Amino acid sequence: MRKIIQFIKECHSELKKVIWPSRDDVISSVKVVIISTVIIAAVLGFVDFVLLLGVQKIF
Repeated sequence: MRKIIQFIKECHSELKKVIWPSRDDVISSVKVVIISTVIIAAVLGFVDFVLLLGVQKIF
């Protein structure tokens, strides 16, 4: 039981050392991820559409 309590204390002390990102940093990172995801989805959708047209012309 003593080891568990010691582990929890060490975890707590390590979490105090963490530099958490600010709210603005998190929001800007989320914006980048969402925009990147939308752009990649659009590119992949366009490539899929072009390949579909190509396959339809072949067959």
